[in-house]
Amino acid sequence: MVRLFICFIFFCSSLSLSAQGLFAISGQVKDKKGETLPGAGIYLSGYTTATVTDNNGKFTLPALKPGSYEVVIQMMGFLPYSKSILITDQSASFTAILSENTIQLQEVTIKADPNRAKNLKLFLEFFIGRTPNSAQCKLLNPQILFIEDDRKEGILRVSTNDFLIVENKALGYRLKYMLNLFEYNFNTRIIYFSGLPVFEDLKGSGSKRKKWLQAREIAYAGSPQHFFQSLYKNQIQQEGFILYKRVKTKNPDRPADSIIQAAKERLVKRIHGPLKAGSALADSLSYWQQVQQMPAENVTLDMRGVQTDTLIKTAGPDLKTINYTDELYVLFTPEQESNTYSSSGHYVLRPLTIPNYQISVIRMLKGPVGFYANGGMRDSRALLYEGFWAYEKIGDMVPMDYVPLAK
Repeated sequence: MVRLFICFIFFCSSLSLSAQGLFAISGQVKDKKGETLPGAGIYLSGYTTATVTDNNGKFTLPALKPGSYEVVIQMMGFLPYSKSILITDQSASFTAILSENTIQLQEVTIKADPNRAKNLKLFLEFFIGRTPNSAQCKLLNPQILFIEDDRKEGILRVSTNDFLIVENKALGYRLKYMLNLFEYNFNTRIIYFSGLPVFEDLKGSGSKRKKWLQAREIAYAGSPQHFFQSLYKNQIQQEGFILYKRVKTKNPDRPADSIIQAAKERLVKRIHGPLKAGSALADSLSYWQQVQQMPAENVTLDMRGVQTDTLIKTAGPDLKTINYTDELYVLFTPEQESNTYSSSGHYVLRPLTIPNYQISVIRMLKGPVGFYANGGMRDSRALLYEGFWAYEKIGDMVPMDYVPLAK
């Protein structure tokens, strides 16, 4: 069964990349007693921008374009703090009050969990990924994870009250991720997580940095971030994307699940003793089992191409929305699917006429969905990814301020 992935949120999206005035976000960091906190780390979620508070607990993040940002603050001994800031035509300022992290400050007794190692492995697979880049990632502090395996609901939940630290030696980043929520549904096989990522460049030699730049370029190309940036600029074809429409309709030859189940139960009640092969009862039961295996939906691919201007509307000077009813079938033509991907469980069927391009499917769960010039999304649970975009996760992520190399 194909795994699906609900797009995770970056919580920050620079609304405009056009030539406009630059502004700043400034503020002061204090504890609940009113004492200022020098040395606190100040970050913009999804970006490489960062600073620290001075001796008076004050900070400034300068040279910011108008947009929506999520400021993330980290201080040893305190819970991580985040604040949404919208910059339109003037700079913004706020005071952050941090709460002590009592779990760090006191000894905690953790119950032994015989399934922790197995569930941690699942979490790493679904959070960091199983790509070649993900294989070069390491979670440095797995001990801070709270893992709940709710078999009654069929959901694996993971949370934390501090930053996860992921070292990505493939892309040259040290990722600090404030995980708000992670859920994996064992029944639907849908993965969802959201949080606040902060990027730091790893130190390396000139040859290493050159290798990282090349790897980052490949990771960015064809990603959701790249796609929505191209969509915002109305340049998807120039950037190598092709859009088709995948249509699902109810299979008229397959009865409803309730009818199938009722028929099987009636037949099972008639069984007394061993079931003879070839008997009318055995044949009837076999028939309904075959009917149950029939697809509930018929899937067709409309290859006439999608006109993006029929999907996109301008919602404001720096915000656009996308809305549609069927599924978008996205081809990225400059890159092909690898054998590693094809055997990962994410493979999407294609007509024989389509070459081995990377394919992703976008299902809209709740529309319209707002998106910004840098590819940032407004609603983390509005889109469901299938295919290549569901395959790539944290291990292939680049910052929202990543600038691709000039062609």
